[in-house]
Amino acid sequence: MKPDADPKTVKLTQFSKAAGCAAKIGPGTLSKVLSELPENTDPALLVGTETSDDAAVYKITDDKAIVQTIDFFPPVVDDPYTFGQIAAANALSDVYAMGGEPITALNVVAFPNCLGTRVLAEILRGGADKVHEAGASLAGGHSINDEEPKYGLSVTGLIDPKKIRKNFGARPGDVIILTKPIGTGLVNTAVKGEMADKEAEEEAVASMRTLNKSTKRVLDDFDPHACTDVTGFSLAGHGREMAQASNVTIEFDFSMIPLIKNAVVYADEGLIPAGTYRNEDFLGDDIEFDTGDSDETDTVKALMFDPQTSGGLLISIASEKAPDLLTALAGYEGKGIGTRFAAVGRVTEFNGRHIRVINCSSVTASLRDGL
Repeated sequence: MKPDADPKTVKLTQFSKAAGCAAKIGPGTLSKVLSELPENTDPALLVGTETSDDAAVYKITDDKAIVQTIDFFPPVVDDPYTFGQIAAANALSDVYAMGGEPITALNVVAFPNCLGTRVLAEILRGGADKVHEAGASLAGGHSINDEEPKYGLSVTGLIDPKKIRKNFGARPGDVIILTKPIGTGLVNTAVKGEMADKEAEEEAVASMRTLNKSTKRVLDDFDPHACTDVTGFSLAGHGREMAQASNVTIEFDFSMIPLIKNAVVYADEGLIPAGTYRNEDFLGDDIEFDTGDSDETDTVKALMFDPQTSGGLLISIASEKAPDLLTALAGYEGKGIGTRFAAVGRVTEFNGRHIRVINCSSVTASLRDGL
């Protein structure tokens, strides 16, 4: 590659071994490592690592706390500017999931010298534009030379300590709402292999670059019992974190889960990121699939364990409030939400497993045609 690559022709995904959040260390490995760290003893640290929540929350005063997170990963798309946007949206999402508003961000950059300055400038421009869209200030960052490009943000936000949205607190009878379709890991793997349909790629990109800002602000008028964002540990994995921390079972209705175009097709074709298998291994027997068809079960598993990049929010809310929340989200569609959302399940008393997936036979010919 020449010293100053053309941002319009460079294929960033060819420099990465894994795409986006599929590059995360597996939840099993991470859980073991975190268990060996000393426990927090600072009472001002309201949210730490105890429940695998989305961000840390540190109390400053009775009515003010800071939310802190960091997230970065290798390229998930080839276009540098779009990669910057997606990586920034993904990092900012953790603050929104907690119910906070981002105020500052710092760039985190690993970049090979062989690509030159123009490609890096486009990545940073994409990230800066997303930070600006979030209403936050980009205040600097840190960079190193690395053979594999990586980009993301360290983000600080503000929140009222009394209004923190945690990934636990789901109650039996609650409705589970998901605010973006799943399947980005499968589509991104197809893109990397140059096998993706253009419409599927465009839908995935549109979803990944969309901030969860408007969704968070809609939720400000409601009182969800629990909330998290869906990223590299998959819909099943993040659902399991919520269910386990809440001591309940979450029952996902697969027929209701919005899927990105052709995600089922890519699952059938075996275009499955390595992170999918790590997620499946970690959940083990703590998830039940209600189907007797092993072929369909494999496809459903590929989607439920698919590592998402910049995914939607997963919300547990009282059943009587769910219709109004869905109506409010629909009212914002096209005003910053712009991706498909749906009620995808319910919360029950714990029945021995934290996750159950029903209606798995809904993997029909129409889904395989990308409809």
